Amino acid sequence: MSSYAKTVLGSHVMSATTNLPSRMDPQQQLEDLRATAPAQIEAATTLSELDEAEATTVGRRSPIADARRQLGSIEQSERPALGKAIKVVVDELGALIERKRALLDLDARNALLVAEAVDVTLPGRVPRRGNSHLIQQVMDEVVDIFVSLGYTVAAGPEAETAFYNFTAMNMPDTHPARLEHDTFYLDYGEEDDGILLRTHTSPMQARYMEEHEPPVYVVVPGRAFRRDYDSTHMPVFHQIEGLAVDTDITFQDLKGTLDHFTKEFFGPETETKFLPSFFPFTEPSAEMHAYANGRWLELLGCGMVNPVVFGHVGYDPDKVTGFAFGMGAERLAMVRHGIDDIRSLYDPDVRVLGQFK
Repeated sequence: MSSYAKTVLGSHVMSATTNLPSRMDPQQQLEDLRATAPAQIEAATTLSELDEAEATTVGRRSPIADARRQLGSIEQSERPALGKAIKVVVDELGALIERKRALLDLDARNALLVAEAVDVTLPGRVPRRGNSHLIQQVMDEVVDIFVSLGYTVAAGPEAETAFYNFTAMNMPDTHPARLEHDTFYLDYGEEDDGILLRTHTSPMQARYMEEHEPPVYVVVPGRAFRRDYDSTHMPVFHQIEGLAVDTDITFQDLKGTLDHFTKEFFGPETETKFLPSFFPFTEPSAEMHAYANGRWLELLGCGMVNPVVFGHVGYDPDKVTGFAFGMGAERLAMVRHGIDDIRSLYDPDVRVLGQFK
């Protein structure tokens, strides 16, 4: 009996001459594996299936591993032949496995390329382009119109003193606008005069004239604050203040300037009219109305600069004259676009503001 039939089970040696069942001939195992393994390897369709086929054909759970364990239990003279047979089978199957792995690797890469394919001939994906808020658009356009007439642009503080906000604008202590229920006062140290959020952009008239000799032609866009809230008023709103100071300026200059602005902003056919009004810092004062959306609508307040204002800033009212005007950016936007409720301008829904590009 060949020694290949001997095997070790625990510490007991079973001989082929006994009546107990014998272990399969390792050479036969290798031949069987050599015949069946290629098909098993070829049947793998994924890398994980190939790893499983490798484990059962040449790995720790394979007949190869079993044959190697038997090398120690066979005759020494027969070991080289079995060892050589094991190597031949391992080399053949290993080559098949590596070739199959390369093919599956290539298939996986090709599938990934297809899944992540980019058509380079398509136009690029450009991010959605934003635009300025409607109020900012209006302010920029108004400023551009006056800059084209030779005006300078200026800006002032939003936290203002009561002197510049009221007194310099000919609003004495008894003026209703100075009451706390109309104005946002700030707790700002020991300032005797009081610090508040400006109620209009008019304080820049005084500030600008203090720092500049006439002639003065300036527009002041900015935010203002009042305790108003309804369909046409907001606590925070935007104004564009205008001031022109020179020698021999008349009310006719005021009317011509503002009529030109209106036609530039609303269209050349827009009609305007001026109605008498009252503002402490102008005398005489007027409201300018424009015919828009099928009716006359108030657009802004204006008038000739009150000599009292000139006195507060050191100008000689006998030598200079001037006019001033103030308009709300929200008001202009609402008239131009037929918006009935000012709160629509502050709606966070971009579909609302997206209409005005």
